[in-house]
Amino acid sequence: MSRLPLLAGNWKMNLNHVEATGVVQKLAWTMSDYRHDKTKAEAAVIVPFTDLRTVQNLIEGDKLSISFGAQDVSVHESGAYTGEVAASMLAKLNCRYVVVGHSERREYHGETDELINAKAKQVIANQMTPIICVGERLEIRKEGSHVPYVLAQIDGVLAGLTPAQVGALVIAYEPVWAIGTGEVATPEDAQEVCGAIRYRVQELFGAEAADKVRIQYGGSVKSSNIIDIMAQPDVDGALVGGASLDPVEFARIVTYYTR
Repeated sequence: MSRLPLLAGNWKMNLNHVEATGVVQKLAWTMSDYRHDKTKAEAAVIVPFTDLRTVQNLIEGDKLSISFGAQDVSVHESGAYTGEVAASMLAKLNCRYVVVGHSERREYHGETDELINAKAKQVIANQMTPIICVGERLEIRKEGSHVPYVLAQIDGVLAGLTPAQVGALVIAYEPVWAIGTGEVATPEDAQEVCGAIRYRVQELFGAEAADKVRIQYGGSVKSSNIIDIMAQPDVDGALVGGASLDPVEFARIVTYYTR
């Protein structure tokens, strides 16, 4: 597989900038202890806005093998939008990744596929990589309509992008029922949907884009299940939530290939 796996830790609304320093330092030390090879997997931390400058200085100053990014972005370029953060501001901080459309943004802030698509375009226009989240709720899974539901999201969030843009971004499949619940989709569940996503990308944007796009699984990922998840042919990494707040646990997830 030519796609470099991406293990991204989403801190959500946790860790102030002082705490972030200690977590990133310990993560880097522990990854080194576990023989992390950046040619086999990429590690990233997706941090609160208030942590970004501190994390940037630490990673760049110490030349750590960790990427970093933001958890959201404004759909607006600039202007009278109090509380919003523009993509250009994140780019100035050298963010590599920006998560858009996380299930919590969809649930608590009513974000639609159309809005998420617009945010992804802002990220791309500012030379960063969006991690675009899709996924179904429990009732959709129980109905057995989870695959067409997620593919409809894919159609919406990728609308208007070019094949080259799609090939360069990241899609995170996060079944909502498995986020922070301790429940996890089986590796076969993850492969079913991730494989369907890749096939839909091929239908819409061609074989090259489908081969290049990285598709993550997200939902109660731990060091105890990451190996089986990563063994699936269409899973190219994980969007890790709570486990990423523990630098030792997250280091074990990142270095899954050493075990």
